Amino acid sequence: MRVFREVLSIQKIFRGQEQNSTVILLLSPLLIVTWRYFCSPLYYSTHIALHDQSHATTLFAATYSFLTAFLMFGLIPVLIISLLFRESLKEYGFQVGDWKYGILTVGVLVPLFIVLSYFSAQNPEFVKEYPINRSACTCSTAFLLHSFLYLLYYIGYEILMRGFIQCGLRKYFGDWNAILVQTVISTLFHIGKPTGEIYASILGGIIWGWIVFRSRSLLYVLLMHWILGISLDFFICLGR
Repeated sequence: MRVFREVLSIQKIFRGQEQNSTVILLLSPLLIVTWRYFCSPLYYSTHIALHDQSHATTLFAATYSFLTAFLMFGLIPVLIISLLFRESLKEYGFQVGDWKYGILTVGVLVPLFIVLSYFSAQNPEFVKEYPINRSACTCSTAFLLHSFLYLLYYIGYEILMRGFIQCGLRKYFGDWNAILVQTVISTLFHIGKPTGEIYASILGGIIWGWIVFRSRSLLYVLLMHWILGISLDFFICLGR
């Protein structure tokens, strides 16, 4: 019984070498669940804007969701890494890294992603789901604003998934297990999205996770992920 208590000791997991991994694995689902339930455009429109469906409200709802993602998924992990873990942000992908490899992967994969976005934009499931900011399709200025705000969302997402979770767990779980843990969490994050996106998120979690470790940077995956998302919105808006 004493051995059992020592193995499951709450104090043990919050001290020593296990502390950081414990914080990462507990804080990440807390941030994700809180954002999904209280920071979505739907929550804004039903609880804050009281079902107002105007273009302005649609923009504010998307802005609310994107900004809270940036703050919760991006800023909070950065503060935890810097102030609690007292570790360098470079270890979590906040650097240029191997820029030659990064640019090569962007150059090779981005054209493929744009083609995939074009065909996905013909799928009714994707057309029903995107763009999250419906006002983005009203004019070119609205779409440019949407593109910038959407980038904030992707910055937060990549910091949390590929930075805080994957890079943070690397020294505890090893490279591939850290990638797989990140893939599990990022895939579950997509529950409720179009079927094709769910399965693509599994492959994307593995490939982009590997690229982050190989390039030693979040920058290139962030750029690819944002281009994939914004090109899908562009083609959907173009077809309306």
